Amino acid sequence: MIVQKHCFECGTELIEKELEGEGIVPYCPQCEQFRFPMYNVAVSMIVINEQTGEILLIKQYGRPHFILVAGYVNRGEQLEHAVGREIKEETRMTVSRIKFNRTSFFEPSNTLMCNFTAFVKDDSELSPNGEIDSYQWFTPDDARRNIRPNSLAERFLNAYLVPEKVKF
Repeated sequence: MIVQKHCFECGTELIEKELEGEGIVPYCPQCEQFRFPMYNVAVSMIVINEQTGEILLIKQYGRPHFILVAGYVNRGEQLEHAVGREIKEETRMTVSRIKFNRTSFFEPSNTLMCNFTAFVKDDSELSPNGEIDSYQWFTPDDARRNIRPNSLAERFLNAYLVPEKVKF
């Protein structure tokens, strides 16, 4: 089944065609090129204060639930750079180190979510921008209790804190 219906270069309707070693792939008969499915890429971060061990959760866009800091990856940008950039943009804090955790495809927005743990030395630089309605630092247990239930953010947080109990 073709998800992407038209060629991103010329606009011609794509057809399905066999590609050796890949199976059925969308194909543009005008450009004579295979067009692999396109999707968004975003980073999601478990932000940890190295001084206190607490986890930063935020609320955004008038929604009532706490979530993780997250943002889209720019074209050509490395995931690791996007982690530091998004945290700097949204909180003004500088990341001291990061650790990759896992990925999960989020169907509603056609996005591959790449989750990291991002450590900050302390919260002295914290000054949220307009994207954040409110924020709070939580102990790991309190973060698990307060993050948006049944969300990808909750799955990422639980997989980080209690990996043996979470299946992706």
